[in-house]
Amino acid sequence: MSLYFKRNFIKMELGIGRGKKLYDKRQDMAKKDAERKIERAMKDKVI
Repeated sequence: MSLYFKRNFIKMELGIGRGKKLYDKRQDMAKKDAERKIERAMKDKVI
């Protein structure tokens, strides 16, 4: 994540990440799908 010098040393800061759990992915996919449907419905009504 970052690299910096301190006196005669070089320090490095690391970050560790994890992937999403399956239930989190399902919730995000459902939310995105709902948003897409709303956008399509609004687009169809405007035209």
